[in-house]
Amino acid sequence: MLAFSFYVRIFNYMITKTTVIVKLAVDGCHNFPKAAELFPEVAFLADRHRHMFHFTVACGVTHSDRDKEFIMLKRDIIDYINGQYFDNSTRTCEFGPRSCEMLAAEVLQEFDAQWVEVWEDQENGAKVEKV
Repeated sequence: MLAFSFYVRIFNYMITKTTVIVKLAVDGCHNFPKAAELFPEVAFLADRHRHMFHFTVACGVTHSDRDKEFIMLKRDIIDYINGQYFDNSTRTCEFGPRSCEMLAAEVLQEFDAQWVEVWEDQENGAKVEKV
């Protein structure tokens, strides 16, 4: 009987980790300057080109009652991206030579996120996460 009680207690105790997740998209342009040199098949990527950049950002929380508010977190990320990259003359975010990986790492650090995904047109993307 003692062994059974101990067994029940172990499985009734659960260690959890909770993250809040927000998704957003921004219109932007970038390029891959060394594309022709490194990957001739996709040399066209060296030219400035447009995507919808889709961000998914997961931040850790310490409790389950709105430790971070989704709407405010999403707005903060949008404000940050626009503040860093929005260009009034082109009316889009100008990411220059930054890759999805670079953008994900930047947002990960700026918002102390657990992981960040950045996708080009919801087709190809990258995930950067803390280890």
